[in-house]
Amino acid sequence: MTEVAAALREAAARLADVSDTPRLDAELLMAHALGIERQALLLDPARFDVPAGFDALVKRRMAQEPVAYIIGYRDFWTIRLAIGPGVLIPRPDSETLIEAAVDHFRAAPPQTILDLGTGPGTLLFAALAEWPTAIGVGIDASDIALDYAHKNAVRLGLENRVRLMPGDWAGQVQEPFDLILCNPPYIADDEALMPDVADHEPASALFAGADGLGAYRRIIPDLPRLLTPGGAAILEIGHAQRISVSELARAAGFAVACKQDLAGRDRALLLTRD
Repeated sequence: MTEVAAALREAAARLADVSDTPRLDAELLMAHALGIERQALLLDPARFDVPAGFDALVKRRMAQEPVAYIIGYRDFWTIRLAIGPGVLIPRPDSETLIEAAVDHFRAAPPQTILDLGTGPGTLLFAALAEWPTAIGVGIDASDIALDYAHKNAVRLGLENRVRLMPGDWAGQVQEPFDLILCNPPYIADDEALMPDVADHEPASALFAGADGLGAYRRIIPDLPRLLTPGGAAILEIGHAQRISVSELARAAGFAVACKQDLAGRDRALLLTRD
């Protein structure tokens, strides 16, 4: 076994008590310490020596700091987003919203996209990368999130196709959009979370009142005026919120379809109007 392979095996064993993906965490931290992509590490680990900073990164992860904060980025859909403390970490589950949008707009791509609670630009920039002729608006109440979104727009070459604004959901938005994306906070205030989430990610992007529905009650009634004819709004939901959020959407005049994530859990609601 090579030096790097042995170090990865040892690190994964140390991380097993704090992570559901200890081997992946170890590989990402090693690649980051080496300044290479994980794929290059896996292709030929014997090429490399264990870098001096690797153990310090493992100790940070053992203290429940999220890997994405340690390495400073998270891959999402087809893009890479710079992130850090104060920003919600993009999850693979949220790619369900992009998949639903691609399926809905298969015949004709959306030309205008609104992302409510854009964070570091997660959903908006993934959608703009998918549809090169589209333009978009991203809104977030967090200055930290918007700062990361601005940096990501530049890094991805999207700065001329996007407008980023501070705001309280869509209150100041006047024009309609073909596609509206939103991953709002939807966790009940008393719900227990893993320490790497609860102790590090911003509470404002996670919690939404006693039943987790507070953000939906504010967002959904405002959506009818914001959609173009034939447009769609796609909202992320918690896996047990399909019925309650669908009721809010139907009360606002929407037809509702639910999309499941890769684990088969209800994850996104697609709202349309006749």
